[in-house]
Amino acid sequence: MSIQPLPSFSIADVPVQGDTLLAPMDGFSDWPYRSVCREFGSAISYTAFVNAIDLLAGNPAARRAMYFDPSERPVVIQIFDSDEARLVAAARLAAETAPDCIDVNMGCSTRCVAGRGAGAGLLKDPGKIGRLVSALCRAVPQPITAKIRLGWDDAHRNFLEVARAIEDNGGRLIAVHARTRAQAYRGEADWDAIAAIRQAVSIPVIGGGDIRSPEDIDRMLAHTACQAVMVGRAARGNPWLLQRRVRQQVPNVEVAAVIGLHLERMLSFHGEPEGILRFRKHLTLYLTPAGLPNDLRRQLLTTTDRARLLDLLAQAGFPLPGRDLMGRTLSAETPGTPTPLPANTSRA
Repeated sequence: MSIQPLPSFSIADVPVQGDTLLAPMDGFSDWPYRSVCREFGSAISYTAFVNAIDLLAGNPAARRAMYFDPSERPVVIQIFDSDEARLVAAARLAAETAPDCIDVNMGCSTRCVAGRGAGAGLLKDPGKIGRLVSALCRAVPQPITAKIRLGWDDAHRNFLEVARAIEDNGGRLIAVHARTRAQAYRGEADWDAIAAIRQAVSIPVIGGGDIRSPEDIDRMLAHTACQAVMVGRAARGNPWLLQRRVRQQVPNVEVAAVIGLHLERMLSFHGEPEGILRFRKHLTLYLTPAGLPNDLRRQLLTTTDRARLLDLLAQAGFPLPGRDLMGRTLSAETPGTPTPLPANTSRA
């Protein structure tokens, strides 16, 4: 009988093992990338945010964005809107897929989201946040969580009021990007604010902002006493950061193994050539440290043929180990390479 490790913390009755996780990122947090990061130790799998309007309209892309594999658990589906009725209806649809938690995005700073009162636009009205969280808690069986910023701008840093409104109305976890909406991704993240939220509430707090190195993860945990650290942009092309490894010290053979695994899942999930097209933004980040010649880099990032892509990767010094995407044996599996998830054809 195996002994399961004790959870690092729990979201209501959902155990979480680990103190580092991948942040939800629009355009990046699809199943292929999340699944790779989960195998690198991401403690929670957050989907990219799903627009409640699209979900209620039956948009296939919105449904697809919520797809997850059971091996990713705990899984959090993130939704956004400014309207209580739509959020509740969307949460009920999301709940049908049996995620572990449902999260409300209260942190997106883009004009098309925050400008219509959703995302960080909700931070202007803590009372409304409380009503939304309460309504969602009554509507679905999953724990309700929220991802917030510190406020709309420096003149309205109401993060403590927002955090208390979330907890007082039944929210079970708060993730904090330690910048205001006005800052977007500029300036320094205020880790002291995360520490203040951690002291003000009794539910778990996840901190985020300015995490670029393994040392930053440990410094944030020590500085804020938060339960876990959320890593966003710095993990793109660098899932090793979730293992507290320095990207420059990862050998090319291991990078190639992860590129191959990620690409295979992109093609499986999105099909061809869409999977290759969507993979380009990941590939450029995986290869940036290599300093490739411009012509080779251009060819890698413009081809739509997977056989040609594999050949170019080999030319760049990143031959895929094990087997290629046509099933042909190339070499022995690289030690430490994450094991691919079982095939699953029931994509939503």
